[in-house]
Amino acid sequence: MNNMHPNGMMYSQAPDSPMQVMLVEPYVYATLRSIIGKRVVIDTSRGPVNGMIRDVKPDHVVIQEYDSTFFVRISEIIWVMPES
Repeated sequence: MNNMHPNGMMYSQAPDSPMQVMLVEPYVYATLRSIIGKRVVIDTSRGPVNGMIRDVKPDHVVIQEYDSTFFVRISEIIWVMPES
């Protein structure tokens, strides 16, 4: 069972298991969703990733560059710059 609270916290809980909590950055998520299909440069703590945004989930973004697909955790993003 997954739920999202208005404060941006997402949690899931199964019977007799610990509750998982993760922080959702709603403005970054909304910004990335608004540029799906566009080319971007995303700077991460490990360096930049270039490519086209294929999909965005609350915890990661999918970037495709030629035959390579990158799954970047939103929590690792420092900045995003759409390419013109």
